[in-house]
Parts: sequence; C-alpha cells; structure tokens
Amino acid sequence: MEKKSVMIASQDAAQRARFSTLVNRLSGFAVVGQTCDLMNTYNEVERELPKAVLISDKLACLPEFEVMRALFSALDVKWLVITSSGVPFADHCGTRPSQGDASDVIFISGLATLSEVDRLLCSLTNPVPGRISVRPVRNATALSVQSVKRPAAPPQMAKQPIISAAQPVDRDPGRRLLLIGASTGGVDALLKVLSVYPADCPPTLIVQHTGTGFGESLVSLLNRQCAASVTLASTDTIIDRGMVVLGAGTAAHLVLKNVNKRIVGLASAPPMSGHCPSVDMLFRSAIEIAPCVTAALLTGMGRDGADGMKELRSAGARTMAQDEETCVVYGMPRAAVENGAAEQVLPIHAIGAALLNHSNRAKAPDRMTQ
Repeated sequence: MEKKSVMIASQDAAQRARFSTLVNRLSGFAVVGQTCDLMNTYNEVERELPKAVLISDKLACLPEFEVMRALFSALDVKWLVITSSGVPFADHCGTRPSQGDASDVIFISGLATLSEVDRLLCSLTNPVPGRISVRPVRNATALSVQSVKRPAAPPQMAKQPIISAAQPVDRDPGRRLLLIGASTGGVDALLKVLSVYPADCPPTLIVQHTGTGFGESLVSLLNRQCAASVTLASTDTIIDRGMVVLGAGTAAHLVLKNVNKRIVGLASAPPMSGHCPSVDMLFRSAIEIAPCVTAALLTGMGRDGADGMKELRSAGARTMAQDEETCVVYGMPRAAVENGAAEQVLPIHAIGAALLNHSNRAKAPDRMTQ
C-alpha cells in the first residue's frame, strides 16, 4: 500500500525531528520534506502536494498561513497544527477558529504519542464518505502564480503621472469609492465580500495584512473567486469601475494619491499603526473625498484602520465594521465600534451587498445596525 505523504513545518529543529521520527514509524505515512518557515513551506507544499502538513502553532499564527491554507484548500491539502505544550492554540495566537468549514485543520499536542499522531493523521486524511476528492498531477498545480493566466489590463490601468489636486474635488456620491481593511481572518472574509461583486463593481481599494511575498498569491486566489479584476498595487493607476486594487505583502502603503483623478499607488513611508501597508494610511488618503467613500473594517488583531475610519466618518463617509460573531479576531472592528468610527455593524455575509448598495446613493442619516 502506498504511504500518504506528510510534511513537517516548524521553526523548532527538535520539534521537526520528533514528529518526523514519529510519522516515519507509521505504516501508512511517510515524511517527504521538512521546512522551518512559511515561504519554504509554500514552495515545498506546491512541489510535493502532500496529503497533510504538520505545522507548528507559531507558524500557523502568522497571517500568511491563512493565505496558504486558502490557496491549497482546492487541492485537498490538510493541516495538523502542533500546539505548544499546555497552551491552547486559540490562547497562543489570540484567535479563535473560523466558524466556517474547518475540516482541513485539526490540532495536535506537541507531546502527542505515536498512536495519537497515527489517529489524527488518519482522521484528517481519510476521505469523507460521499465526497469526491480530486488530486491533481504533481507539479501541475494551478496554484503557481506564474501559471495563472491574468486578464489583460484595461487601458486605464496604464501608469499615469501624478497630477496636482488643485482642481475642485469631485463629490458626486454616485461615483463612490469603496475602501476595505482586514487582517487576521481577512482572506476568508474578503472571499465572502468579493464573491457578490459584479464584473463592473465600484472601484475598490483593499489593504490586507500579510507577509512579504504572499501578495501575488492572494491576488490569484481572489481573482479565481471574483468577477471583477483584482490586481496587486504597484505603479500609479487610475482606478475605475470593475477594478479592485489590493495592498498586501508590500513594503509601501496603498493610498489614493490624487483624489481628483482617482489615481492610486504605493507610498513609501514608515509603518503606521504598526503596519505597512496600513489601513489607517489608506483611509486617511481619501478624507478629502470622504462624502464619496464607503469604508469597511473586517476581522483582524489590533486597531489599524479604526482611527482613519473615524476621520473618514467625521468628514462625511459611510462606514461599517464586521460584527463580533462572524470575526475570527474581533480586534480592528471592535476598535472602530468603540471609538464611534463604525456607522453600521454587520455580519460578514452582509457586508459585500451593503458596500454595493451604498455605492449608488448619497450618505443617509447616521444609524447603527446590528
């Protein structure tokens, strides 16, 4: 019987060695690789396509992990998170498990015995009755950024010069600009929001906290799920309908550089609110056209975006925050509710429709919706 392939990903060499020894002692499994960081884990998982990856909680707590998990979910890769001895995973990360389908992730103690490793690997990798699992040919995965066919950029995507905003600002509420900020748990949240977007959606700018090198992977994932054109922020661009620009994994901030011409791009500046790119930086760049803006703050640790959203709302923007019940981490949205920045509080499944509804009408009287 062919053994099921397993990878070990941990920053701790002793932990890698321990679990590699345990897995290789099992009759039904074999270790095909070991890694010590997420970027190498991504590369090796894409190359080997293992049935399961044992990954340390320290690596699984990083924001890049949720990008990897989402990217590989279509290929039926399973994740077994090794929790620190005596420390629950949720306490260690400051997060709680997503309320969605978490069948691709289970947890195992760092002190697990051979029989426990065998039992959990078997339960994770055995096919679910009635579900057809398709495993693609090795090294032919569509996850590779290079292999994803990207749509040709429309004419307005060409690089444009920076123009002074000395002319009167366009305050037509019918030409709304949508702004979204997210952090931990944000990948799944963005997929839910963008899944309702039509191909000619209102222009949208998004900042998602994630590690360097994962921006293109996230763009590829969103493009496969979204009818609109999702691009990674790079050169100065005039944003128009049907366009979603993502700031993620860069060493610069995604900002609205010219409010009159709707030119967006990257700005080199120190981290703001502890992040680069920063949601606060994005929100504050649009204050001059706040009456034309609708901003949403999604799941995430910390408070990045809360202060910028408050300034936007005070200047006339429509604002909303994800509710606690549907957040993976109720940090950034909580801060926006507590400081009065959020005009509305909505579950994640309602935010996409709310953004689209707000995009075609003027600002209504302030209200709080649960």
